Amino acid sequence: MKFTVNVECSPEEARRFIGLPDVTPLNEAIVQEMTKRMEANVALMSPDTMMKSWMSVGTQAQDAFLKLMTTSAGAAFKAPDKT
Repeated sequence: MKFTVNVECSPEEARRFIGLPDVTPLNEAIVQEMTKRMEANVALMSPDTMMKSWMSVGTQAQDAFLKLMTTSAGAAFKAPDKT
């Protein structure tokens, strides 16, 4: 036997009926904190600041890669012949 029950209720009524806790205050606090942090970091989203940040990391990575390749190539040419 199969039967269907349709219940019309709001999400709040369903939450209370099932016994789930009301997390609305916690959600509001989290949203306020995220909003505050985003507003504080808006200055970091300016194109000038972003380019300065990316360029400093880019040159450091490029220098590290160049040093790695130079060291590897030097070690390969100085390695003793094992024949």
